[in-house]
Amino acid sequence: MMGTSVLAGVLAAGLALPAVGAIGVSAKSATEDFNDLPDDLKAPPLAQATSIYDADGGLIATVYDRDRTVVPEDQIAPVMRTALVDIEDHRFYQHGAIDVKGVLRALNTNAASGGVVQGASTLTQQYVKNVFVEEAGNDQRAVLQAQRQTLGRKVQELRYAIKVEQTLSKDQILTNYLNITYFGEQAYGVEAAAERYFSVHAKDLSLPQAALLAGLVQSPSSYDPTVHPAVAKQRRDTVLRKMAQYGSITSAQAQQAIRTPIQLRVSTPRQGCITAQQGEGFFCDYVRHIVLSDPSFGRTAAQRQALWQRGGLQIHTTLDPRAQQALQRSVTSHVYTTDQAATAMTLVRPGSGAIVAMGQSRDYGVGPNQTEINLNVGAAMGGGLGFPTGSTFKPIVAAAALEDGLQPSQRYPSPYSMPWPDMADCAGHDYPQGGEVHNDSTSLVGPFAMPAAMAQSVNTYFAQLEADTGLCNVADMANKLGITDQANGAALQVVPSLTLGSNDLTPLEMANVYATFANHGVYCSPVAITSVTTADHRNLAVPRSNCTRVMSAQTADTITTMLKGVVQDGTGKPAGLTDRDNAGKTGTTDASKQVWFVGYTPELSGATVVSDTSNTQDLDGQSIGGDIVGQAFGGTLAGPIWQDAMEGALAGTPAGRFSLVRLPNGSGTDGG
Repeated sequence: MMGTSVLAGVLAAGLALPAVGAIGVSAKSATEDFNDLPDDLKAPPLAQATSIYDADGGLIATVYDRDRTVVPEDQIAPVMRTALVDIEDHRFYQHGAIDVKGVLRALNTNAASGGVVQGASTLTQQYVKNVFVEEAGNDQRAVLQAQRQTLGRKVQELRYAIKVEQTLSKDQILTNYLNITYFGEQAYGVEAAAERYFSVHAKDLSLPQAALLAGLVQSPSSYDPTVHPAVAKQRRDTVLRKMAQYGSITSAQAQQAIRTPIQLRVSTPRQGCITAQQGEGFFCDYVRHIVLSDPSFGRTAAQRQALWQRGGLQIHTTLDPRAQQALQRSVTSHVYTTDQAATAMTLVRPGSGAIVAMGQSRDYGVGPNQTEINLNVGAAMGGGLGFPTGSTFKPIVAAAALEDGLQPSQRYPSPYSMPWPDMADCAGHDYPQGGEVHNDSTSLVGPFAMPAAMAQSVNTYFAQLEADTGLCNVADMANKLGITDQANGAALQVVPSLTLGSNDLTPLEMANVYATFANHGVYCSPVAITSVTTADHRNLAVPRSNCTRVMSAQTADTITTMLKGVVQDGTGKPAGLTDRDNAGKTGTTDASKQVWFVGYTPELSGATVVSDTSNTQDLDGQSIGGDIVGQAFGGTLAGPIWQDAMEGALAGTPAGRFSLVRLPNGSGTDGG
C-alpha cells in the first residue's frame, strides 16, 4: 500500500498539481526526476511465424518461436477492439497515458479491501509492459524482470507510456496491443488467437467470440476455455455485461450473447519441420541450421538466433517437389521405417549446387521409428556422425592421380592381397609398407588399368595408385571437392585407408563431389535457400554457391567415362539407368555395415547410403524393405534406391549427354 500511495503521489505531483500551479518543493523534485527518465521506447519487431517454401512456391512447413501473425487495424473486427477497451480500459479514448481517475479509484478500492484487488494500468501502460516482455523473448529471468511489480518499474512504464501517447494515435496503440499480447494456447496476437480457438480470422470474430478473447488477456491460463470452460464463460459474460454497461452493445445483444454457449473450433497448433508432408522435414531442419549458422543472416550467433526467433520470414528454397516426392517414395519403399537399418539420400543439381531433394527412410520426429537426426548432413548442421564411404571415395583418388599426371592406362599387378605400399601424409608422417589390403574376391586379380579397376572396384589397384599419387595430393583433391573434415567435425584422417573410404562422410558431400564430375571439374558449394524476405518486406542476402574449377575438364570427363563403365559392366550395373547417360560408383564397407551408391546424369547427382544406425551391425541377414538380405552390396541394396529416385526425379526431363573421352581398349585386364 505504501508503494501504491507513493506512486499516486508521483502521479498527482507530476500531472495533477502542475495543472493548478500548486507545486511544492518535494513535488517539483519528483516531477524533475520523473521527466529525467528515458522515454524512447524501442519496440522490438514482433516474433511471427516463418514459412518455408519449395522451388515451386509450395509450403513445406511453418515454423515459429511464437505463433503470431501481425495484422493491420482493418483486419481486426471492430467488436474485438471494443470488447478489449471495455473490459481493460473503458476510458482509453478519454484519458492520456495515465488515467488519474482510475488510479484514485483503485487506491480507494484497494484501501477498503486492505490489499490490491484493482489495478489502474491503462492499455498504453499494458502495451509498454508487453513490449518489455516481448523483448525478453525466451529468457525467463528477463521476462520476470519485465513483469516485476516494483515502484521503479511502474514509474519507468509510465514514462514510456507518456511518450507512446505522444507518438502514436489511440487506434495505433490499440492495434499494436492486440498484435503483441498473449491469449494463451501458444497464440500471440489476436489473429493467432482467433485461428486457435475458433478457426477464423480476426476480422471475422463474432460478438461472443470477441468477448471471450478480450477476457483472456487478464489471465490466459485461468480463463483458458479449453481447460476451464465454465470459468471462461463467466469471464466472457462479464465482458459482455461491461460492453452493455458502457453502451457499446445493447442489453438485448448482451443477453443474447450470454445465452450463447461457448462454441470452440480449436485448431491445434501444428508447426515446425515435423509438419512437412513429403519427407521434407530433414531439409527443413537443414534450412533452419543454415539460418542459425551462416554469416549472411547475422555476424554473430546471437544475431542469427534473434532473427530466427523473431520470425516472419518467407524462405524460398531449392527443393524440387517432384524430385522430393520421387526420393521419398524410393527410400520408404526400399527400406521400411520399422527396419533396423535406415537409408538416407540427397540429390543436387550439377553446376548450381542446388539441393533439390533430401530425405531418409525414417520419418522426421520424436516418436517410435522417427528421428530428428538428419543423416544426410554432418553434426554441425543437425546431422549425425556420417558413414565410412567405402569405394565411392575411389574416384577422388583417381581424379588426384590424373591431375598429378598419371594416365588411365596406368597398370598395376593388383593381386588379391598385398601389403599397403609405403606413403606419407601432408605433415611428412611416413606410413611404411605393411599391413594388408585385399580385394573383395580371391578371383579378382590383375593386372588392371584404371578403367577396369574402377569398374570392378579393385582395392589393391587403388592402394598402389594412391601411393604413386601421394596421400597429400589425394587429401588436397578431397578438400577442393568440399571434404575438409569428417561429419563429426574431426579432421580428415589422411592415412593409407583413405582410398577405401575410411572417413565418415555424408550423402550431401558425396552427391556434391560427383556433381563436380558431371560439371566437368567445376565444384559448386551446396545451397538450399534462394531468397529470404522479412516481415517488413526486406530482402535479405542469402548464401550463394561458390563455384570454382578444381580439376581440368579432361580429368572430370575421364572420371565420368570410367564411372559410366561401372554402371554398364561393373559393380553398379544393377543400378544403371536405361533411358539416359548415367555414371556412378558402388561402395561397401567392412563387414557390410554400410553400402553406398553415388551416381549422376548430366542433370542430377545423388548419393544413397544404407546403414544400421543404432548398433552399426552387419546388414547381411537383416530384413530390409520386406526382404532378408543375403549379402549386402552397394550395387544391389543402395543402387536400386538411387535408380528409382533418379528415374522419378528426371521423368519428363530431356536427357543430356556426357562428354566422354577415349579410354584404353581391350579386355577387363587392360581397362576395356
